[in-house]
Amino acid sequence: MPMRAPDFSWHFTPGNRFEEESGHIGTMSLVTGGELWLPTGRVVACDPFVALGTGESEPFTAGVAPGRYHVECAVATITEPDEQLADDEPPHLRIAAARLVIKDSTPVSWEIAHQAGQDPAELADDEFFAYGVDAGTGCFYDAACDESFPDCVGDEGPLWDAFDAGGDSYLGPHTITAPATGHQLVAFMSGWGDGAYPTWIGRDADGDVACFVTDFFVVPSEEDRAA
Repeated sequence: MPMRAPDFSWHFTPGNRFEEESGHIGTMSLVTGGELWLPTGRVVACDPFVALGTGESEPFTAGVAPGRYHVECAVATITEPDEQLADDEPPHLRIAAARLVIKDSTPVSWEIAHQAGQDPAELADDEFFAYGVDAGTGCFYDAACDESFPDCVGDEGPLWDAFDAGGDSYLGPHTITAPATGHQLVAFMSGWGDGAYPTWIGRDADGDVACFVTDFFVVPSEEDRAA
């Protein structure tokens, strides 16, 4: 059967800890970004440096009401056991998951986000739909905004500047707004870097979309955490 969604409430609970096979310890924290305007409610997730404005990234079939929704990231601080960082030594941070919050309600079921023409019933054991990352970043935006960021292509422009600013917030989430239209995207670094990462849709007890979550495979599975 297709890959099962992890318990994302664990990812987004500050203070939770996991241990990697290497012995490194991950401690979770929550970083809240700005609001994301969805003028049509058709959500796109992709690597913005690769796919933005190319027309290659289709929106997910599950839409939401137009509006403004906040984005937050689950961040893992990776340390060695009993490691003490020097005052001038930055911590090793990785974004474990990014969440676009649609409703302030608890998801009771999860489904793999997919695009038109993709059928989750055709996925084999542990398979999933995902977007490819080739520049170490991911994002959320509205499908109507796809061509609103022509100055975000390549190694210059506001998207590049956001990640190149340095400091504790270099990982994101970064909200980029197109001055001419007000269209927005929220971007963030993708876990350990390049790869293929699934987005999940959480639905609440009423069957409404509560959130979209992209998993960057930083947090070990529940089984591995319990081992």
